[in-house]
Amino acid sequence: MKVTIVGAGNVGATCADVIASNSIASEVVLLDIKEGFAEGKALDIIQTSTTLGFNTRVVGTTGNYSLTANSDVVVITSGIPRKPGMSREELIGINAGIVKEVSNNILNHSDKAIIVVVSNPMDTMTYLTLKSTGLAKNRVIGMGGALDSSRFKTYLSLAISKPANDIQGMVIGGHGDTTMIPLTRLATYNGIPISKLLSNKTLEKIASDTMVGGATLTKLIGTSAWYAPGASVGYLVNSILNDQKRIIPCSVLLQGEYNQDDVCLGVPCIIGRDGCEDIINLDLNDIEMVKFSESAEAVRRMNQSL
Repeated sequence: MKVTIVGAGNVGATCADVIASNSIASEVVLLDIKEGFAEGKALDIIQTSTTLGFNTRVVGTTGNYSLTANSDVVVITSGIPRKPGMSREELIGINAGIVKEVSNNILNHSDKAIIVVVSNPMDTMTYLTLKSTGLAKNRVIGMGGALDSSRFKTYLSLAISKPANDIQGMVIGGHGDTTMIPLTRLATYNGIPISKLLSNKTLEKIASDTMVGGATLTKLIGTSAWYAPGASVGYLVNSILNDQKRIIPCSVLLQGEYNQDDVCLGVPCIIGRDGCEDIINLDLNDIEMVKFSESAEAVRRMNQSL
């Protein structure tokens, strides 16, 4: 199984490292436009194989799309990252052109690939990829909900001092500081509702911290985060390649689900070999449905900029 990652920056290289070191794919191709950059990152990663014990082949290339041929999954991370004080939406002008060009170049060599979009603003870039390529909706997936949910579960874990892996929690809606919806009402710790363990005030703070989780890290380190995003991509790609059928919140095209149409937004999806194989309709309450509708309208306004 073969995975191509376009963009060898912090996020892209971490994606490649996670996928290779966990033997998720047999081959990883890392592509970038900066001369020698992807080749260097690939060489650095492959030199860890003897100590970490993996056999994944990692190849780097400067813009040679022919090396990406017959990829099963293509991850698009290319574009400029956020700087402190910058919103994801401010990246649209530059990143839209990059994502559109990349997705079309990829399909010239891998016409059956599942495309995973990471570039920001992610929901709009997912929509752009879908519309510009004409691919079936199951084959274009925006990776945002998995990352946002990992941050949500981390904050819940810290608040109750319990292992994060024992916590179930999900973030839906747009992948933006004001558009994501952490579902505090549905979060659980080993089947126990989190709402029974934490006060409403604490849950509201956790939801707020989750929504600005990316901006918090950008302010601290001076650029977009990469460890958690890279791990989230690896988690998603693993579910695709190994047909795991995991329920993962992803940005996909909605066609009536959640009373929305013609917009890519984060919802729980069954992720398997065919990409987004189904959308799970959660029983949202009235308040959550209003927030989801507001999130959809915000993403639509962003899409209009295209």
